[in-house]
Amino acid sequence: MKYIDEYRDPTRARAILAEIAKTVTRPWTIMEICGGQTHSIIRNGIDQVLPDAVRLLHGPGCPVCVTPIETLDRALSIASRSGVVLASFGDMLRVPGSEKDLLTARSEGADVRIVYSSLEAVKIARDNPGKEVVFLAVGFETTAPGNAMAVLQAEREGLDNFSELVSQFMVPPAMHAILSSGDCAVDGFLAAGHVCTVTGYEAYEALADTFHVPIVPTGFEPVDILAGILRAVTMLESGMSGVENEYARVVEREGNLTARSAVEEVFEVSDRQWRGIGVIPRSGLCLRKRFAVFDAEERFDVASIQPVESPLCRSGDVLRGIVKPDECPAFGDGCTPLSPLGAPMVSGEGACAAYFKYQRKV
Repeated sequence: MKYIDEYRDPTRARAILAEIAKTVTRPWTIMEICGGQTHSIIRNGIDQVLPDAVRLLHGPGCPVCVTPIETLDRALSIASRSGVVLASFGDMLRVPGSEKDLLTARSEGADVRIVYSSLEAVKIARDNPGKEVVFLAVGFETTAPGNAMAVLQAEREGLDNFSELVSQFMVPPAMHAILSSGDCAVDGFLAAGHVCTVTGYEAYEALADTFHVPIVPTGFEPVDILAGILRAVTMLESGMSGVENEYARVVEREGNLTARSAVEEVFEVSDRQWRGIGVIPRSGLCLRKRFAVFDAEERFDVASIQPVESPLCRSGDVLRGIVKPDECPAFGDGCTPLSPLGAPMVSGEGACAAYFKYQRKV
């Protein structure tokens, strides 16, 4: 606990804030990619104590938020079938599909179970050979190793009743899409430290060079975030681009080679639909042909299901940093955690949920 307290120390935080104020001479906009960072920023009021010249935008780094609505609709279709167990992390159960969410489906009799790892879903398949067990495999690079290991374990055990409905995303292509857009207002990034723990930050170096921006991998505690902002502002003021690692106690340049190897064995790069954003080329992972037998989308023939998104929801604009959550007309009125229009209002990492919880509204 003492170790963590170092990164919550208000004296250190105030000293870094003072250094940011001394360093900044002109307006800069910095986007934190990770939803966990967003919640820490809002919870601790970091955006409110920064100098006016430093503006924070919230990025698309909430895997629940960017999981496309068709994935939810396909999961709901699968879960409604007799003899099927749908296993999912708990944060997906309240995410709205076109007509309902998985929690509602469970209340209507679907066998939807909360698990805390993909290997728990493998165990359910092992213990229930007469049922089809489908794991809703969502997330960024952080969940991909576990989801890959689940497939490898199922293959080793010959579990022909296990499959995954895959919705895996990668962060760098989303950052590329943001920087390439005509309305991009981002000058620099705080990269998600836990993603970089798995992948390293090599992939960010070409991105930083191409768009001449600073990218700073950082953690989630207040001192982590402020230190990352200071590093980004210092680079911007100096006209520097590149990647500087502010999370060295956890992140290494090459990442976790064992985890990366498992992911590369099971998955291959693919185009991926992002909820509220659209298709981003080569921004996702799908199962390799060798593992097609574990692909729930093919097994249950649900690829053709088409979604219906609420026209009132501006979550895509929130995820791209075009608007902040409280600038959406539906925020807090037509869209609340109890009656959400979009995933960012119910996800534990969603920017809209953070703004609602901490009573941020224009």
